[in-house]
Amino acid sequence: MSKEPILLIMAAGMGSRYGGLKQMDPVGPAGEAILDYSVFDARRAGFRRVIFLIKHAIEEDFRRLVGDRISRHMEVSYAFQELDALPEGFTVPEGRVKPFGTGHAVLCCRELIDAPFAVINADDYYGPHAFRQAYDSLVSLRDDDQYRYMMVAYSLKNTLTENGYVARGVCETDPDGFLRNIRERTHIISSCDGPLFTEDGQTYHLLPPDSPVSMNMWGFTPSLLRELESRFPVFLRTALRENPLKGEFFLPFVVNELLSEGKATARVLKSEDRWWGVTYQEDKPQVKAALKALADQGLYPSPLWD
Repeated sequence: MSKEPILLIMAAGMGSRYGGLKQMDPVGPAGEAILDYSVFDARRAGFRRVIFLIKHAIEEDFRRLVGDRISRHMEVSYAFQELDALPEGFTVPEGRVKPFGTGHAVLCCRELIDAPFAVINADDYYGPHAFRQAYDSLVSLRDDDQYRYMMVAYSLKNTLTENGYVARGVCETDPDGFLRNIRERTHIISSCDGPLFTEDGQTYHLLPPDSPVSMNMWGFTPSLLRELESRFPVFLRTALRENPLKGEFFLPFVVNELLSEGKATARVLKSEDRWWGVTYQEDKPQVKAALKALADQGLYPSPLWD
């Protein structure tokens, strides 16, 4: 019998002083964090296993403030992303404090993953429809002559903020709904004419409001772990020479490589949900109002975990 899908939540970016960090800011009507809603929606969709990727420095606080509560509802495991978790022969460059990216983060969980798994950020609100699509896809996800992956994309218009610019991975898909590539647009703003992006800070170009964008909700089979393990040293040999303090091993870059090599496919599922996140401090009141409205409509209990 196949094993139950796993939810992997990347929370290694959290620090030890939760009070000022957006990942654990109380935004729900009863003081819930965004992370609470992700786990709640995941459990409601069918997930029963969750891996929290954190740092050793915050383990005690994280278990007390998050993990112990969630463990009453889900099977909880922990993995740790540390700078020195590198392949043999590599060392951390002097002065490096930045993590090695989302690809490295997933690689740090390889000992705990034995089934198809979803990957999400700790500080994004994805919504119930996204988790239902992810779970329903993962229960039947199997490799054959290619790796079979998936991602849940959002309409660009549902991921913007009125308070500044955002970076989004704009997805190109084929007629059958499979990912062709992801193009990173690092400066997208909302305007009365629709979403606009710029590459030079001066000239702006329109983007279709319904463009599918990645918010880092992926679904993989364990085959991805082998690819990450073989590709990470290749990345390090270049990055530690050319950009030792900031070079990052990004998950979408690895997926793009596998697609271009014909080794994998990635089906793009479209979420109907509105994404929410606290990109800017000014976003917080809007996120709080949105979550309260969802609770008032009966879509969530309040308190969430009663």
